[in-house]
Amino acid sequence: MLAITGLSKRYGETVALDQAHISFRAGTVHTILGENGSGKSTLVKLLSGIVLPDAGTIQFNGQPVTARTPAAFQAAGFATAFQEVLIAPDRSVTDNILLGLDGLFTRRIPRAERRPRAAEVLSRFARTPIDLDAPAGSLPLAAQQLVVLARAVAREPRVLILDEITAALDFGDRESVFAFMRARAAAGFLILFITHRMDEVMALSDDISILRSGRVVATQTRDASTPAQLLHLMAPQKAQALEAHHA
Repeated sequence: MLAITGLSKRYGETVALDQAHISFRAGTVHTILGENGSGKSTLVKLLSGIVLPDAGTIQFNGQPVTARTPAAFQAAGFATAFQEVLIAPDRSVTDNILLGLDGLFTRRIPRAERRPRAAEVLSRFARTPIDLDAPAGSLPLAAQQLVVLARAVAREPRVLILDEITAALDFGDRESVFAFMRARAAAGFLILFITHRMDEVMALSDDISILRSGRVVATQTRDASTPAQLLHLMAPQKAQALEAHHA
């Protein structure tokens, strides 16, 4: 469904992503696993149109992705929920969820349909009650994260990118988001899940790509993976130190 080939990005002398090759299958949760500085965030930004690659290609359903901006990536069927909680704090929860679906100065969704649309999207995964009329900035951080996720889901994307979105959630909402992810994948969509939590990787993934120092060191199925082996691929020195400690 989605393939990146030779994807590279530098920031000055820093190589953030180096000749990355990954194929992503439709109907799967594909986890991107790596430590801080491994290239995960750069890959997310490249697949969201926030930064442009220095080299390489992105293909979606066999066709080159020519999008050069976040709006163009969204129009092509991509949506990203970022780790950073990006909201318009003084606007209502409803307005925040539908942000981007509206034009800059016009509302494409009729007023009577806005609140029900926002409520329906939130109901797919939020267990915590959220006041749709409240200013988004007045919500606790966990609820704000659910609003950010709802904004991405409201676009009904073919490719949903979830960047460390579970860190702020309580157990009930986290499990509900996981159930939503599984159902979304089962319906034929692609979920790209960025995390560093091994329990989430083993619970959710169909496929796993491991990044280290800007390179893709492996892509494999969850069934062929163990936490110890993934840690070795992700952080060899840390894995060796742990083994020495337990020896």
